[in-house]
Amino acid sequence: MITSKQRSFLKKLAHDLEPTVFLGKSGLTENIRKEMVTGFESRELVKVKLQEGCTLDPKEVANQLAEELSAEFVQAIGRKFVLYRESRDNKQIILPRS
Repeated sequence: MITSKQRSFLKKLAHDLEPTVFLGKSGLTENIRKEMVTGFESRELVKVKLQEGCTLDPKEVANQLAEELSAEFVQAIGRKFVLYRESRDNKQIILPRS
């Protein structure tokens, strides 16, 4: 569980990130989950965008993915959301102490 100070730090890092995962009409598929895991291992911070055809709610999808993938919800703005999970092999982000 991350603290509010750590969440704020991650929001700053995520601000300039471009979305790397896109959810479309088919919704939440196994390939999306695999792409998220790959993103966590390479970047630790993943920004997801829901395309126009996607009828899912961004906050619900973010919370569902965070639970399924053992990640932390960082923020959701509009049709985008950000998740964080520490990489085992490629640690890049050092969170501030609480």
